[in-house]
Amino acid sequence: MNAMPRSPRHDATTATELLATPGIGGTWMRFWFTPTGSQPLAVVRIATALLGVLLLWSYVGDLQAWFGAGGILSADTVVAWRRPPGWWMPFGVSLFDIATTPLSLRILFAITTAVFGLLLVGLLTPITAAAAAVLWASLLNRGPMLAGPADDCLAILLWCLAIGPAGEYFSIDRLLHDRMGMAMPRPSWRARVSLGLIQTHAAAIALGAAVAQLKGDAWWNGTAAWWLVARESSRVVDLTGLLARSEFLTNAMTHAIMFFEIVFAAGIWFAATQRTVARVGLLAWPLIGLVAGEPLWGLVMAVYAAAIVTK
Repeated sequence: MNAMPRSPRHDATTATELLATPGIGGTWMRFWFTPTGSQPLAVVRIATALLGVLLLWSYVGDLQAWFGAGGILSADTVVAWRRPPGWWMPFGVSLFDIATTPLSLRILFAITTAVFGLLLVGLLTPITAAAAAVLWASLLNRGPMLAGPADDCLAILLWCLAIGPAGEYFSIDRLLHDRMGMAMPRPSWRARVSLGLIQTHAAAIALGAAVAQLKGDAWWNGTAAWWLVARESSRVVDLTGLLARSEFLTNAMTHAIMFFEIVFAAGIWFAATQRTVARVGLLAWPLIGLVAGEPLWGLVMAVYAAAIVTK
């Protein structure tokens, strides 16, 4: 005898029971699959698209010089660089590999910029979010040696937006749905998965930065802040005069950076500290980015913090 088909109500009851499961398994299920509103993803979408356009602008002036047919990074050179000795398959592929003429390169770059613009305003968001993630990864894979920490962290945010319903609020999609009389979006597990991935990566990035710093003597003896601001090639704000007058301030700034990164990586996992730590991160990450000479990375990390604050 064939089994009776499962009803939607039965499936909903089963999902509720799974979320109510006690112990580690229940905690795991609740973290990843508790239905959540998608407003935080809309905030992340807007900020990510703005930063993406800003980072794309940094390529405009040197696009042909880097990626043109006679450019510094020819397609053949990069393809060979992606395939380590002994490996038959390259690490990464790029749609920009097919842009072999100046015109095709400009067209593909213009398409990438347009897709980020559509993501910003939230038009056809499920499609544009996935397209932005693919095109951004393609651009980074076309010149992987040019990618900085802001580029890599932005790529993670784009893939998270491609997973979740990032266009349900503050978007043209929402306006169109309202005009068509469609119901307001309900909390969904996809939004929870997307936000969970953002939170997990935010903690991993912060912890990774702290661990890397702990390997250097300058972070232990308190002089790392001085060496960061003394690099003329990357500094945004000249703080050398201020730090030169106070060894205490130099040591305090160095250890404050490490302390915050460790607290952020741990604090965003506990309900009692999560929002407070994330709010501090909205200001702290851009300041750390300025000191480290990576202001855009600091802004991208602030977007990770914003996702936690608004959820």
